[in-house]
Amino acid sequence: MVSTVNEKMKKAKTTKKSVVIDSSTTADKPKRVKKWDVSQREWSRYQKYKTPELRRELLSKYVPLVRNVATRMAMGFPRSVELSDLISTGVIGLTEAFKNYDPERGVKFETYAVPRIRGAILDELRSLDWVPRSTRAKSREIERAYNALENVLGREPEKHELAKHMELSMKELHAALNDVSGTHMLSLDEVIYREDDNRQVPRIETIIDRDTISVLGNIEKDELKSFLSVAINHLTKQEKLVIALYYYEELTLKEIGEVMTISESRVSQIHTRAVMKLRSMVREKFALTG
Repeated sequence: MVSTVNEKMKKAKTTKKSVVIDSSTTADKPKRVKKWDVSQREWSRYQKYKTPELRRELLSKYVPLVRNVATRMAMGFPRSVELSDLISTGVIGLTEAFKNYDPERGVKFETYAVPRIRGAILDELRSLDWVPRSTRAKSREIERAYNALENVLGREPEKHELAKHMELSMKELHAALNDVSGTHMLSLDEVIYREDDNRQVPRIETIIDRDTISVLGNIEKDELKSFLSVAINHLTKQEKLVIALYYYEELTLKEIGEVMTISESRVSQIHTRAVMKLRSMVREKFALTG
């Protein structure tokens, strides 16, 4: 029994010792170096010789820096903006920064280059933007006012409240909203969720052209017209006359009452009864519900 206890104590000491050794080994590990870190020796070498080969070598080492900046900026842009385009533009900014960089000022190159890379990307996006900058500024102003009122009121603000907050008249607010409404663009290839089955589909699949009637729609429409001409024959003489005068002659209920020498309210009752009869017959014929 005593020997068993001694063996367990020896094992515990050995385990504790190995843990200490592993901890010291982890502490001695070098820090992870950034992909774009360039030593001072490499910069000194380039400053001394300035050959195209050394220039390309240094620039290639800073390309990951461009990717890092572009990736962070892409988070705030629409999905239509491609990351590869941002990187390509950022490389131009990197080249300009490399050309104008002076190491004698004591500033690290990446500190100097990042604002230039960002500026090049923003300048390119502004040049491609078809919306005037004044309209973009107006859109941001309306959005800020809307969010501020929503936080205060705890609900969506009314237009008159928004106009008062922005110190605009209703006419000026409507003009501003009309300008801003034309700046929003949607991608037809963007994947969205459908409302009926919550399935992901391209936006273009959810668009319905309600102005275009299909061949099947034309057939159904013609069939409905043919049936209505038969169904009208099942109405009374008064109902037929009201339907004919109202839909074909386009008379008002008051004018129909004068023609039939009855009151306008009576014409309305006859019209309602006739429409309900026709609707019931159509539903029965085509097995419609609702």
